Amino acid sequence: MFDAAPSPGPNRSPLPLAQPPVNGVPTPRPPVEARERRAAPDRPGPRRDAFFDNAKYLAIVLVAVGHAWEPLKDGSRLLESVYTVVYTFHMPAFIIVSGFFSRHFDMRPHRLKRLITGVAVPYVLFETAYTLFRNLVNGSHADISLLDPWYLTWFLVALFVWRLTTPLWQLVRHPLPLAIGIAMLASVSPDIGDDLDLRRVLQFLPYFVLGLCLRPEHFALVRRRRARIASVPVFAAALAAGWWAVPRMNTGWFAHSESAQELGAPWWCGPVMTLALMGCSLLLTACFFAWVPSRTTWFTPLGAGTLYGYLLHGFLMKSGDYRGWFEHPWLHRPPGVVLVTVLAATAVTVLCTGPVRRVFRFAVEPRMEWAFRQDAAEQARSRNRRGQRQQRGQRQRQRPRESVGV
Repeated sequence: MFDAAPSPGPNRSPLPLAQPPVNGVPTPRPPVEARERRAAPDRPGPRRDAFFDNAKYLAIVLVAVGHAWEPLKDGSRLLESVYTVVYTFHMPAFIIVSGFFSRHFDMRPHRLKRLITGVAVPYVLFETAYTLFRNLVNGSHADISLLDPWYLTWFLVALFVWRLTTPLWQLVRHPLPLAIGIAMLASVSPDIGDDLDLRRVLQFLPYFVLGLCLRPEHFALVRRRRARIASVPVFAAALAAGWWAVPRMNTGWFAHSESAQELGAPWWCGPVMTLALMGCSLLLTACFFAWVPSRTTWFTPLGAGTLYGYLLHGFLMKSGDYRGWFEHPWLHRPPGVVLVTVLAATAVTVLCTGPVRRVFRFAVEPRMEWAFRQDAAEQARSRNRRGQRQQRGQRQRQRPRESVGV
């Protein structure tokens, strides 16, 4: 009834050649173990881009230097103009890079754990530490409040909110115009209050969303030689504009922490200044990126520890402020300003180094494996990887040794 199948042997017909998949027809999925090996290969991850580590380090140095200049700039028009220019782009540059590296954030458990341990927990610890430090050194009696970020910790609140809303910004069709509109509304909303420094979070939001929208090729555009050359006259014009604006403009606009009404301006100045400052910030940020070296330098490894430098240098700055170190008249002269600048840059550099990071890792990057449930799929993958390692070890032990001739 049925033709008998030929027995396998040397005269059997060859197998047909593999055909390319037909459009619309799914190809067979590889086995589970093959997919896991493909998804999690036993090799190190991609190398860090030296450009971004250099940019983060240089930006955090400018943050520390700007904080050191703040008590010295009164009475010095030149220093205040330079301070204004630096404050125009140093935080936007840092936030854009933060947004760029948040592009792949989603609600997967391991990313949420990283958000909690890398942002939320450090905020709680450092907000508490700063309050206790202020009470101890300054003799005040401030209460610990997690709803009122003090000094530097607002950035952790902002980063937590921005990163948590990343899937929403990737969902909408025009995220950047929407974020700019929210920032413009925040600049005319004095009723938002100081809880979580939400007004500053919303006014800096467009820079984070812009970082989400950027791709590596966009950064490559400003890393060309012609961009570095063009940035020189742009920075010179910015310094001249800062010199002109110092006696005519409230520098509180650059902090993005208050509304137009609180700065003594009519409400319509809020949206106008939001757009104007964003245009200036993006132009100077592009010029800053143009001068960031792309090669590996001595400070490239420090770019991985910029959060340490950011959170820890505040204790040094506030110690100098409370102890009256910045009140010496000599420090307000040009040699004193140069000395303070060098000391601030050196201090934040030391705080980004490996030994300091190892000491304070418990507060900035806590492990906290004990606080989370392990995902069932992750447990299965771990057991599978352990089994594969054991099998490889057994095969290696059972492999016969080759005889060596004399």
